[in-house]
Amino acid sequence: MTQKRSAGLLLFRRTGPERAVEVLLGHMGGPFWEHRDAGAWSIPKGEYEPDEAPRDAARREFTEEIGLPPPDGPYLPLGEVKQTSGKLVTVWAVEADLDPALMQPGTFTMEWPQGSGRTEEFPELDRVAWFTPATARGRLVVPQVPFLERLLGLLAD
Repeated sequence: MTQKRSAGLLLFRRTGPERAVEVLLGHMGGPFWEHRDAGAWSIPKGEYEPDEAPRDAARREFTEEIGLPPPDGPYLPLGEVKQTSGKLVTVWAVEADLDPALMQPGTFTMEWPQGSGRTEEFPELDRVAWFTPATARGRLVVPQVPFLERLLGLLAD
């Protein structure tokens, strides 16, 4: 069995006269995450096959999850992190501004309620928002926090 892989884009912007950094995160959709906040936000990302270039997959997944084209601009590699599930996630940061109100999320289908035999469609991400790094640390799913730390390290240099 081949290792599952995901790729994503972490958007960041600099705001105000002090040029403070903010990052764009997506709240995971579906009934499991509906009433959660801490640890329920993610970098927009998704799985890809071995024959697809990871950066291309990150751009494609951004469009699938957010419903908007991925931003242009230099892509800063933030490396890989192995998730608790064993999945390997690769992320790039890109500086861009995006209005969360423009989001048109992709959807997924699952049996709901579980065991009912009925399927329902849910948004991949039910909302996106900009966060300061301090707030983002508490909202991100824990295995993705290293990407935030790596971005902040790059921006500090």
